[in-house]
Amino acid sequence: MANKVLLIDDEEEFVTTLAERLTLRGFDVKYALDGEGGLAELEQWQPDIVVLDILMPGMSGTEVLRRIKRQFPDLPVILLSGHGSVRDAIEGMKHGAVDFLMKPVDINELTAKLRDYLQRKKS
Repeated sequence: MANKVLLIDDEEEFVTTLAERLTLRGFDVKYALDGEGGLAELEQWQPDIVVLDILMPGMSGTEVLRRIKRQFPDLPVILLSGHGSVRDAIEGMKHGAVDFLMKPVDINELTAKLRDYLQRKKS
C-alpha cells in the first residue's frame, strides 16, 4: 500500500504539480489549498505524513502545524516556504515539524526526506 502524503499549500499550480510528481514516485497524494481544508482532509483521510506551506492567507502554516500536533502528535510534518527565514524554520521545529525546505523544492530531496521520515515512523 502506498504511503499517504497530504500537501497543504495555497499555490495551486505548485501543489498540483508537486502532487503529480509525488504520485509518479509511488505516493498516494491529496492536497488542500488552505489550512482549514487541510485540517478537514487530515481528519477524513489520515495521511502518513504532511507537507505544509508556512505562509498562507487565512490560517498560517504555523497555526495549522500547532493544530495537527495537538490532534496527531506523532504525525510527521515537513514545512515548506518560498519566503521563509531561519526564524520560521526554528519556530516550526519548536512546534513539532520534522524538517524545513525552501521552495522551489527539489523533488528528489523531498522524495528522499518523505521516505526517510516514513521509514522512521514505521520503526
